Amino acid sequence: MPITESEIQSAQAQLDAHTREIIAWHFSPDSGCSYWLDWAKKNFDPREEVNSFADLIARFPHFQDESLRDMQPEVWVPAQFKGKPFNIFETGGTTGMPKQRIGWNDYKVDYSEFSEKISDDHFPRNHYWLMMGPTGPRRLRLAIEHLANVRGSSCYFIDLDPRFVKKVISNKQFDVARAYMDHVVDQAVTILKHRKVSGLFTTPKLLEALAEKIDLYEAGIRGVFCGGTTMAPQYVRFIVEEVLEGRIGFYPTYGNTLMGLAASVPLRPEDKFSITYYAPQPRAVLRVVDPKNTSHVIPYDSWGRVELTTLTKEFFMPRFLERDEALRRAPRAPYAWDGVAEVRPFGAMEKNIVEGVY
Repeated sequence: MPITESEIQSAQAQLDAHTREIIAWHFSPDSGCSYWLDWAKKNFDPREEVNSFADLIARFPHFQDESLRDMQPEVWVPAQFKGKPFNIFETGGTTGMPKQRIGWNDYKVDYSEFSEKISDDHFPRNHYWLMMGPTGPRRLRLAIEHLANVRGSSCYFIDLDPRFVKKVISNKQFDVARAYMDHVVDQAVTILKHRKVSGLFTTPKLLEALAEKIDLYEAGIRGVFCGGTTMAPQYVRFIVEEVLEGRIGFYPTYGNTLMGLAASVPLRPEDKFSITYYAPQPRAVLRVVDPKNTSHVIPYDSWGRVELTTLTKEFFMPRFLERDEALRRAPRAPYAWDGVAEVRPFGAMEKNIVEGVY
């Protein structure tokens, strides 16, 4: 069923109400964090001027994520969370001090919701998962384990250090990168040969390398949850038809430490293997904006830069310009808001981008 205009208006009303709630939370001395309370003293009190998401877009400048690198974590602790130890999650990065986001339960909320969007046929409950991806300081490690646990499953892990891979590729040490990739894949093959696993999380490039070493379906894999690396339509078709042979469920996602998890809608024939993702609104909102005038969204099915606003009680981040570009897509059931499609690094057509194993 197509999304109706009333459903779109209802989703917008929900977003506006949620925006007011989050603004009240983060800019009240009783509940907010020192960073945003100090910001309000120097700028304006959003509680008086922001009554809708459109107001937020109009009144707030783009969030400068360098503050997540430069400031100590405690400036981001909401008053209501003081005294509660927090998780410290890091974003990508290759050199220097990484950007960090602290949190308590946001990742559990995101991935519990996502659990309802995957099929029991592809990810059987009360079974086993394998994650072959970045662990360490990454939110993803705890999130994937939580997702498995929500479904009554336990998870095996193969560690991956994407910073190391990016560094050696930047240094043109391609043999080192390949050797490291083989090292990671070999560990996964060992687990799949000796343990029962039905669900797999990994990146597209590692998935492709793993499929060269072992028959995934025969090894017991029934569903693949995939994130990272640019996935152009022709590459998606290769994964679905050649790597997974049309026998294994494929669930591409777009996510990061600052946003959470944007799920994809199931591919239809008319999509021609073009993947569209929808943010977990109202907790996070994605807009595709004109890079030269970021106050404006671009027309549907046109390329623009991805802008993220995160709206949870744990973390408020308005109008952050991602290092990604995408096609803006219209709402599609069950999502009554805009989507982003064929996400790739910003400026990918003009310059070479190092993505490593992502």
